[in-house]
Amino acid sequence: MFFDTLQFLIKTLSGLFVLVLLLRFYLQVARAPFKHPLCQFVMAATNFLVLPARKLVPSVRNYDTATMLLAWLVCLLANILMLLLGSLPEVFAFPQVWVALALLSLLEVFKQSLTLLMGAVIVQAVMSWINPYNPIAPVLDSLTRPFLRPFRRAVVGGVDLSPLLLLLVIQVIMMLPVRMLETGFLTQLKVVIQ
Repeated sequence: MFFDTLQFLIKTLSGLFVLVLLLRFYLQVARAPFKHPLCQFVMAATNFLVLPARKLVPSVRNYDTATMLLAWLVCLLANILMLLLGSLPEVFAFPQVWVALALLSLLEVFKQSLTLLMGAVIVQAVMSWINPYNPIAPVLDSLTRPFLRPFRRAVVGGVDLSPLLLLLVIQVIMMLPVRMLETGFLTQLKVVIQ
């Protein structure tokens, strides 16, 4: 029971921090208005790690690679801790374990990115009906606009169905290729551990 609680805390806290790191990365990519309180919170919550990491990891083509690397490292650390809680430390002697953990962590960053996009699309759709002039609307629009653009022609009876179509595509991606890759990596990890 104690280990289950500890695993839950590790998974939840690392997942939330990875979401904040990814939000920082994507807000910079989207050139979102950084004077917004949400953007200020994201910067304040991640500066303690991102600023020192930027000294070691340079940006590539104006992309904040340090932030993305930190998101991957947080996922990797969480996966290592979860494995330590569930098995013997000797498994880390096998290189296959490290490869599987690295790939699982990369896949987790991708999944969290999709989750972040899904959340932004849902909040934006709800806000467009409730309060379209909310101050968070420009931030959400800058995050979702590139992904909604291919679906913008899906208007039926004056209702924009592009958010629904994008959500369907994200769900299919998470159900098919992502789940298949995750199952493959976990199977590889279990074979090595046993």
